[in-house]
Amino acid sequence: MWEGRLSAVYKYKIMIVDDAPDILDLLEKALQIEGFQDIVKMDNGTDAVMRCKEIQPDLMILDVMLPDMDGYEVCKQIRQFSHCPILFLSSKNDELDKILGLAVGGDDYVTKPFSPREIAYRVKAQLRRMEYRKDPVQSKPVLIGALTIDAGGCQVIKAGKKLDLTAREFEILQYLAENKGRVISRERLYEAIWGEDGFGCDNTVMVHIRHLREKLEDDPAAPQYIITLKGLGYKLVNPYEK
Repeated sequence: MWEGRLSAVYKYKIMIVDDAPDILDLLEKALQIEGFQDIVKMDNGTDAVMRCKEIQPDLMILDVMLPDMDGYEVCKQIRQFSHCPILFLSSKNDELDKILGLAVGGDDYVTKPFSPREIAYRVKAQLRRMEYRKDPVQSKPVLIGALTIDAGGCQVIKAGKKLDLTAREFEILQYLAENKGRVISRERLYEAIWGEDGFGCDNTVMVHIRHLREKLEDDPAAPQYIITLKGLGYKLVNPYEK
């Protein structure tokens, strides 16, 4: 049994979705010890989606294996109205499952068995990133071609139309914008965005870049903004400055 001491109180609203009561209680206790008091527990995907619409949680911990629909489907439905960070829990340790979780809009993926303390600290890390994106003093909007990247408003506008990016996709684009014209390797990008060692990260980064291109580019198969330099990495460029 993991024990800890009470930390500072946070005002974030956390939703935990898992059909195992012991997991729900364990995670609730771990989060409470770290200072999270507003915690909502759900045991199925259908109710979780409906409840999420009502309360708009700041972060969701979502089990992949649920009795009515899998966590991937829950995530896809939630992404239609919310960009809150989603941390997947799963007993599946296959790389393809992790990639699928990230591809449908998840922000993190942890396999069971897990450390409750690790989950609590991953939650804190996701919330810190979320607050960074919200902070209007971090940077002024960046103009690149037809794109306006607004860090303060956490949004990207292309030719007057707001693009529907996930939180992770926005982070990646913002990081590339901060390093406009520079080649960023997949390993460096992974370490900067995910905060972990970039070894073996190729597929995860490639999936997110592909989805970004589908939203940014007029023709994702012939990208004009996010350019790949084979064997080196990616760089963000202004297509009008070539």
